[in-house]
Formats: sequence, structure tokens, C-alpha cells
Amino acid sequence: MVTYHWGVDSSQKVTTDLYNCVLNNYGKPEFWGRYLTRVEGASDGLDREEIELLHNSGTKILPIYNDFKRAVGENEGRMVAMFASYHAKRLGIRKGTPIFANVERFFEVDSNWIRGYVNYLYNTDFKPGFYHDPTEGNFANAYCQAVSDDELVANQAILWSAEPAPGVTKAQLAPKFDPTKVSCKGNVWIWQYGRDSKVCPIDTNIADSRLFEMLY
Repeated sequence: MVTYHWGVDSSQKVTTDLYNCVLNNYGKPEFWGRYLTRVEGASDGLDREEIELLHNSGTKILPIYNDFKRAVGENEGRMVAMFASYHAKRLGIRKGTPIFANVERFFEVDSNWIRGYVNYLYNTDFKPGFYHDPTEGNFANAYCQAVSDDELVANQAILWSAEPAPGVTKAQLAPKFDPTKVSCKGNVWIWQYGRDSKVCPIDTNIADSRLFEMLY
């Protein structure tokens, strides 16, 4: 039976203060989405100190890779997947963990890039995931084209939907799991339902147990 788990993501490094801010204002995060590398003006990179803090607190880690600005071409997709898997290995992230490529709504994106990312990770220790906006931008069309071209995409990729966004809530007040989905076959197993908390610098999410079990 599918159950659901509440968690957060942040571009900032998780410190004791940030963790306690979430714990005291929103509830205990069962997982925390963090970026694998530092990207100027966008994200702090995950480090082993953070991993230890999160694991000691009983919180799993959801890895995100965002060091790219467009998502076009199969070779580009493979390169992004190669760098993502390299950084996940460097940090000691467990085999079988999904790495979510952060595809922003304003990115140029095509089906070849999606296939490149999926196919490369399929042959590594990690699983492919995509953070995306299913309603705005090109991702949904490109993804469905990739699915029609290659069934491996639908079977392997995990989708993290950014819509709708009713707003940040405490864990116990989280909405029922109801993300906007792509119009073709897709494993939409996580939903970012609240963004840019005014209290702590985090977004709020709900994950399907099938994804939660895979997290590090």
C-alpha cells in the first residue's frame, strides 16, 4: 500500500539552526532535498557534515543536480547525468538513490536530453529523476515525446511535480497528495506543494512511499 511522507528542500546548507527552524515551525522532515554542488547564486553544495546531521536526525536525503542551464541534446543529457553521478559517488550516496535533475520552467528542453539523462543513469548506480513544472515551459511535451520514443524513460524516470502550489504548510496540515501530472505515462512520486517559506528558507513536499524507500 502506498503511504505518503512529508519533507522539505532547500538551496541553503542544512545547519542545526535551519533544521531546528523547520522542526519547531513545521514539523519533523522525513526527507530533505539538497543540491549536490555549489552553483553561484543558486545553491550551496551538499557536504558530508550535512549528511551526518540529517542522518543523525532521522531524515533521509533527496539529491538534486542543478549545474546546467539548458536541457537540449542527448550528449548534453548524458554529460549532466555523468556529472550528477560523479558528485553523488563523491559524497558516498547509496547505490539505487534517484538523482533529480532540476529542470526549471524557463529552460530550453527536448526529448533527446531527457533520454540521454535516463539512459546514462540507467547504466550507473543511480536512478533518474526530474524536478519540473508540468504546466509551464517545455518539459511536459519533451518528456512525453521521450516516453513515446523510448519506453525505458517511463519505466525508470521519477517525476517531481512543482504544481499546483497551494502554499507552505506544517507537516500535519499538508494537502492530500494531488500533483499535476504529465499527460503520458509517468511516475509522479513527489510533489513540491509549497515554495519559499517566509519563516525558514525551505520549500515543502510530499513523497510517495515508493520514492521515499529509495532515498538516502
